[in-house]
Amino acid sequence: MLLHGDVNLRNWEKPSRMLLAASALFAVLACRPDRNALWWGLIGGTVAGACVAGYQRWFEGVDRPGGMMNAITFGDIVLCMGLMSLAGVLDFRGRQRIWPALGAVAGLVGTLATGTRGGWVAILFAALLFLKYGHYLRGKFAKGTAGLVALVMFGAYFVPQTGVSERLGQGIDDVRTYYTGGGAFTNVGVRLELWKGAGMLVARHPWAPSSNAQVKEELRELVDAGKLQPFVLEAEHFHNDALQVLVFGGVIGFLCWFGTLLMPFLFFLRILQSHETASPRLIAPALAGLLLVVSYFSFGLTEVIFWSVRSAMFYALMLFVTMGLCLNAKTADGN
Repeated sequence: MLLHGDVNLRNWEKPSRMLLAASALFAVLACRPDRNALWWGLIGGTVAGACVAGYQRWFEGVDRPGGMMNAITFGDIVLCMGLMSLAGVLDFRGRQRIWPALGAVAGLVGTLATGTRGGWVAILFAALLFLKYGHYLRGKFAKGTAGLVALVMFGAYFVPQTGVSERLGQGIDDVRTYYTGGGAFTNVGVRLELWKGAGMLVARHPWAPSSNAQVKEELRELVDAGKLQPFVLEAEHFHNDALQVLVFGGVIGFLCWFGTLLMPFLFFLRILQSHETASPRLIAPALAGLLLVVSYFSFGLTEVIFWSVRSAMFYALMLFVTMGLCLNAKTADGN
């Protein structure tokens, strides 16, 4: 912004809020709250989100419900909460373990109701994590929950009212149409065209940051030259976090952004890999934090998940809360 003279105080709002979210870490370290508050909050929020999206979709007839926000953002956050709530099984006993499973299923129902497809990648990555670290979640519960999740996903595909099979088929048709020279103005085709344009802009100036005005001007040049479709000029962003940052921040900006995912990922991963005999109070928040980071990385493959202040703040606050719970647990365990 300083380089291009585009100093707008509103542009500082989101990064400033995310930075100030670090206060959540200090609050957790100082007050040492009970972890159950996090688990019940995630479960309750996920169930409520699924009810809202489900009601709008199947009772009000809203095609892409999202509560009071964008449907994609809503579906992604609900799914993320559902996946994170699974880690809380380590703090539940006996029949109470049904509650984290309920949170996971509610997350799936909520994201399916919104018609969001980008979250399906997060489910795949989460499944890989559970294959690797599922032993922490007590074998029978992990297998039972995995079977329940698979049942929900397969059932949703074969039930027409969910729209899963329709959305999947539509996505495949969009890709086929785009690459065979057909119309690009489809849900997936728009993304592919935007990614193509982003790649062209990054190739022009890989290191230098760009202003909004410069990006719009360069996109218009590419459209006028017949290299891109005109609708790219109407898009708010490039529907991919990495490309969005590369275009506007260059390689340096990309490395800064990627650090906000990589460093927390390594923080939580190191705990899981180096504390095989650690207590549940350390493993549970570490696994939840890892699921948070992996989910947001997955969402960012087909959407600029950090575009919304709500989704950016959810990531920052949950990140610092889970980190604080991990540090409290390490202190309690004498590590």
